[in-house]
Amino acid sequence: MKIETVGIVGAGTMGNGIAQIAAVAGIKTIMIDVTDAALAKGVATLTGSLDRLVSKDKLDAATRDAALARIETSTDYKRLAAADIVIEAATENTDLKIRILRQIQEVARPDAIIASNTSSISITALGATLDNPERFIGMHFFNPVPLLPLVEVIRGVQTSEATASSVRALTEQLGKSPIGVKNAPGFVVNRILVPMINEAFFVLAEGIATPEEIDAGMRLGANHPIGPLALADLIGLDVCLSVMDVFLKDFGDSKYRACPLLRELVAAGHLGRKTKRGVYQYD
Repeated sequence: MKIETVGIVGAGTMGNGIAQIAAVAGIKTIMIDVTDAALAKGVATLTGSLDRLVSKDKLDAATRDAALARIETSTDYKRLAAADIVIEAATENTDLKIRILRQIQEVARPDAIIASNTSSISITALGATLDNPERFIGMHFFNPVPLLPLVEVIRGVQTSEATASSVRALTEQLGKSPIGVKNAPGFVVNRILVPMINEAFFVLAEGIATPEEIDAGMRLGANHPIGPLALADLIGLDVCLSVMDVFLKDFGDSKYRACPLLRELVAAGHLGRKTKRGVYQYD
């Protein structure tokens, strides 16, 4: 299937990032959210991102303007009928994703692919809630979407080979590098990464080192470009907690118990960069 129009549900961090790279790649993009205010915020964010690329000579002004012209926004799900693929990019909540996926199914063309940008929820389980799970797949982009090259392409038990092939081709068209992943909690990257972040919170909670020292230790001793606590703030502490809770539920193994400090910070609304405060404080 040749994909010429992409629909995206969710204008938040991941949704507007996906919209940006799709539009830059020359693909007509339809971004849906529940309010005009959310859409305006998403467009403002991606416009600012494009402007920064222009200022750094990584993109020319004409390409930026053409990309912005390819993006349509709407609160009406029926606009998704024009899309060859619709990517759900909502918050990491199973019930919310299922509700959105069913709304997409009601308006999407019978031959359209439906994808979820979930970072930990079972693609097989999500697909089982749809009428045609063979055309459902996972596309896990990484934050910030315009900068990080990886996309995990996750096949559920029901996902067809044709769907997987089309999505891998789309991923490459977007300028990203796909890796094929079997359905499993956390897939590949988060299965390894988020428990490491969780362990960094345990180290912090036990007073073994300060946040700065923990992050410096992993940068300087393990050659990581960013420390685990600073990365948690970038990802969102609520997202990290949600992933750990999914691991604990799906694996039933106590080694995936979320650190109480992580849970406490989320309860306080200290979610990281997006709330200006997490492990660190941001102006």
